[in-house]
Amino acid sequence: MILKGVRIGFAVTGSFCTFAKIIPQVENLVNEGAEVIPIISESVNLYDTRFNKAEDFKNTLQAITGKQPINSIVDAEPIGPKALLDILVIAPCTGNTISKIANAITDSSVTMACKAHLRNMRPVVIAVSTNDGLGANAKNIGILLNMKNIYMVPFGQDDPIKKCTSLVADFDQILPTILNAQQNCQIQPILVCKKI
Repeated sequence: MILKGVRIGFAVTGSFCTFAKIIPQVENLVNEGAEVIPIISESVNLYDTRFNKAEDFKNTLQAITGKQPINSIVDAEPIGPKALLDILVIAPCTGNTISKIANAITDSSVTMACKAHLRNMRPVVIAVSTNDGLGANAKNIGILLNMKNIYMVPFGQDDPIKKCTSLVADFDQILPTILNAQQNCQIQPILVCKKI
């Protein structure tokens, strides 16, 4: 149990097509002994999609972690002053959320959790999932790569032919990225060439 006693916030934003890959990662962290506090964006909290129903997803997170997901700015704010987390994971992290974090916009439960957590100078692990990572959001990813206490899960193009600007993290690398981030080290390589 390599994460015994580690308090991990696991924030989920609206890349709904990746949720099936996220659930096993949350289970893995719990199995490794972490206390996992789920945090969900407002879109995750409210919207049913062709991939899942919002209520079912929230219930799954609660069943795995034993905790009700944080789903509002007000509930996320105490993460900072109460130093509730050792590490924050944002997975999947949409282009929308990436751009907000890069530009210091705090208008959602997840961006508030990130801002609140970063004030404590503790690591934030970001697992990108966006269709414009090599387009409009490339500059924001660059900003995050240069920010203190931000650590990126290795990522690559998920479908370079049909979605040539799309990037997605290798979600299986979340745990190794966390372990490196705990040592103030960015896992390498950041860019992966395999099909994700």
